[in-house]
Amino acid sequence: MKYFLILLTVCLCGNAVKAQTAEDSVKTVINNLFTAMKTADPVLLRKCFADSMVLQTISRTKEGQVRIINEKPDSFIDFVSKEKPGDADERITFETVKVDGPLAIAWTPYSFYYKGKFSHCGVNSFQLVRFNGEWKIQYLIDTRRRQGCPE
Repeated sequence: MKYFLILLTVCLCGNAVKAQTAEDSVKTVINNLFTAMKTADPVLLRKCFADSMVLQTISRTKEGQVRIINEKPDSFIDFVSKEKPGDADERITFETVKVDGPLAIAWTPYSFYYKGKFSHCGVNSFQLVRFNGEWKIQYLIDTRRRQGCPE
């Protein structure tokens, strides 16, 4: 009985050490976003977003001037829902994740493949807010380019 209690204590402590950190839970929401894109799952995608989510892209005009394009989250969700699974494949790496209470940021360089072909690369900048213990993407802005991309 004594050995059983020791073994049980070790197992319980081992599981506590594996508990998800705040950074891990932020990464989970962001990974869910890209899983939803790749699987064309609008329900999972919507779960990732805060109700007042802002979605923007930084681009350049033909003259080379920087401009910001605002996209409606519902339009993005609609686009994803019409794709075939595997068509929208954004591959990210987590360069930075920081958390302060209910606020988190994440910086994720990416390469985007559309229907199996490389399309573009850039960086996503996420702002997340924890509502009732659940992280939601509040703000997402990205860059897009075709040159200088790791393929």
